[in-house]
Amino acid sequence: MPNDIMRTEQGVGVQGRAVPPLTQLYAYLTDGCNLFCRHCWLDPLNGSGRKKYEFLSVGLFEKAVDEAKDLGLQAVKLSGGEPLMHPEFSKFLDIIKKHNLDLVLETNGVFCTKKIATKIAAIRNRFVSVSIDGCDSETHDWVRRSKGSFSQAKKAVQILAASGTPPQIIMTVMKKNSKQIDSVVGLAVELGASSLKFNIVQPTARGREMHDGGEALGIDEIIRLGHYVERELAASAGIGLFYDYPPAFRSLSSISGRDGCSTCGIHGIIGIIPDGSYALCGIARHLREFVFGRVGDDLLETVWRKSGLLQEIRSGLPERLGGICGRCIMKHICLGCCVAQNYYRRGSLWEPFWFCEEAEKEGLFPHTRTESLLTEKIT
Repeated sequence: MPNDIMRTEQGVGVQGRAVPPLTQLYAYLTDGCNLFCRHCWLDPLNGSGRKKYEFLSVGLFEKAVDEAKDLGLQAVKLSGGEPLMHPEFSKFLDIIKKHNLDLVLETNGVFCTKKIATKIAAIRNRFVSVSIDGCDSETHDWVRRSKGSFSQAKKAVQILAASGTPPQIIMTVMKKNSKQIDSVVGLAVELGASSLKFNIVQPTARGREMHDGGEALGIDEIIRLGHYVERELAASAGIGLFYDYPPAFRSLSSISGRDGCSTCGIHGIIGIIPDGSYALCGIARHLREFVFGRVGDDLLETVWRKSGLLQEIRSGLPERLGGICGRCIMKHICLGCCVAQNYYRRGSLWEPFWFCEEAEKEGLFPHTRTESLLTEKIT
């Protein structure tokens, strides 16, 4: 066998690049959303004057699942836009159940019904997240730009919990709601949620506007809040808490614990956007260079093994990461946090993650998490 070919369980790698199993399929069911959230990093169609949304074909989805099963598929994530807007949403659940796959669902909860929750509960392994961005309607509805969305999201959590799928609540922290974290924890317990995840505002699409307008938290504020959640609030919360900022800033106990971070799954994931195209993720709606082919026109096995961009990512992460990410000892865990966002910002997959770069500029990146410290100790 030539030296530049490597055989793996899933097939052949090119130029020493092992081809990993395709374990997760991210299905973006629509490019539309019923809300117009201030922080959304994908900017789905709503409020733009165009109301004719695109929806992923059920037939194309099932074909992709059929082909992905032979490549190692274990789970499907349904996202959007807002996935529950799809007029045939229940059919996606039927396909996932038929193939005995795990389900991950991200929703704002507005269209969640008892019927949908019951169908979700019939799937073997399922994980649902519902977004709630404040402890009261004034705050949440301001973030979501939709009056009544707070009560609808709370109802969705209760419906899901009562049906046997206690969901995770996701709260995106910003200046408007950062003082409400303790209250949202109490709300999550009251509603029957399984856990609570805190996201930070990403400087992409609408999130960029929040950063530019001073509505997002500063790096120092995000770090202080993360330390508070991990070191104080988690001990008394009563449910699992996860604060989603780069692992370089997290405590060792949260990294190694049950709810800690695991290695980024980018090497085992492919997305399908609403027009049926295979893509790196939903950001391909803005970056067509992240599109690899189309379901039905291109064999998924060929796309998965031979896409030039996927091969570049497999061979380059994490070694080719630049800046502080290239010097960080956690790079084998986070793999640059989000190469899609890194590319969106600078046009390169290997640019450092914005948060870590800004933290280094402000002298806030932990010196103990850099390779330079290891080098100093060795020498």
